[in-house]
Amino acid sequence: MHLERKDTVIMNHKKIRRLMRKYNMVAKVRQANPYRKMAKATQEHRTCPNLLERQFNQGEPGKVLLTDITYMKYGNGQWAYLSCVKDGSTNQVPAHFLSTSLELEIVEKTLEELLNKMDYTIHPEAILHSDQGMHYTHPVFQDKVKNAGFKQSMSRKGNCWDNAPMESFFGHMKDELEYEDCQTIQELRQRVNEYILEYNTERYQWGLKKMTPDEYRSHLLTA
Repeated sequence: MHLERKDTVIMNHKKIRRLMRKYNMVAKVRQANPYRKMAKATQEHRTCPNLLERQFNQGEPGKVLLTDITYMKYGNGQWAYLSCVKDGSTNQVPAHFLSTSLELEIVEKTLEELLNKMDYTIHPEAILHSDQGMHYTHPVFQDKVKNAGFKQSMSRKGNCWDNAPMESFFGHMKDELEYEDCQTIQELRQRVNEYILEYNTERYQWGLKKMTPDEYRSHLLTA
């Protein structure tokens, strides 16, 4: 897709694979791997039913929004935590927040960014789907989600496939983004911001009719 769009080279993907095998070339984009669970359910908080049943792509931007948190190691054994939201229909990542703390603020800030990016215009059937992590079952966060106009949905306990597209994004990002040499949170934040911007605006995807997430969102809105 990149050859076709950026270099105007039309080449069958099977030929590309043959050439890659011939010259022992390996893509940085990872192959399919089992998804990992990033958080465990907290029994003290209230969970929500799974409203999606893995129907992530419902053909309408902003209708299905997936969210999760991943860990990123950098510097001298330091840890940062990245909270993201991914649109199930466009694969776009409209909101993210990187923090050195796992306090509730990390998901609250992510939700605020999401609402700002959407200009507070929420799909009437919008669903915010997550795992059963302590942040998402917290009563304060659940109230914010409800007041914003989202229905809240959660994966079944211990079943990471119920939020597979979000887990997949994190996996690809960690495979492709060089970040462990970052010495400060500011440097790490810059690299994450650049990666997500490039992903949204330049990552052509077969499942999006060879468009980028941003292009595909515009395509769906004008179709």
